[in-house]
Amino acid sequence: MMNLILFGPPGSGKGTQAAKLVEEFGLLHISTGDLFRYHLKNDTDLGREAKRYMDAGELVPDGVTIKMLEDKVEENPDIEGIIFDGFPRTINQAVALDTFLQKRGTSVHSLVMLDVPEAEIVHRLLERGKTSGRADDRDETTISRRFQEYLVKTSPVYDHYAQQHKATKVSGVGSVEAIFGRLAAEVGKLS
Repeated sequence: MMNLILFGPPGSGKGTQAAKLVEEFGLLHISTGDLFRYHLKNDTDLGREAKRYMDAGELVPDGVTIKMLEDKVEENPDIEGIIFDGFPRTINQAVALDTFLQKRGTSVHSLVMLDVPEAEIVHRLLERGKTSGRADDRDETTISRRFQEYLVKTSPVYDHYAQQHKATKVSGVGSVEAIFGRLAAEVGKLS
């Protein structure tokens, strides 16, 4: 079983690249964004709680995110591996993910970070905001707050896995195909 964390700031292209990696390697794609949208659309208790934080441009608390993720993994008991997209976002989430996978007899095999400069992130999210309908993608101040929160709370997750020799960076700038080529080469080393 291969468990991969696709990592990077909001707008780095994780969702786009994860879809291509799923096609190439046959893994289950678990996107916290998709989980949040499911729970928001279905007006679940977890969805209502997540919405309050997302609307403010803040990260959803660990307990809410972890519960959504665990439920999704448990719904797919026969999977060959998982691409975690947008999770873990904090050290606490990384530890919770490690513990959860350990109980299932597996672990995170690699974290691959899409390395994208802040100016590019702001540009991409403003463009995405024109079609996404997401309020947090249309306001430059909110985008900058999200990026700063990523730097403070999320980027240390890279170091958590780097200390275990399980983390690598890939340039997330260029065409979708060029970025995918770099990612696929890294993931191919794991299979």
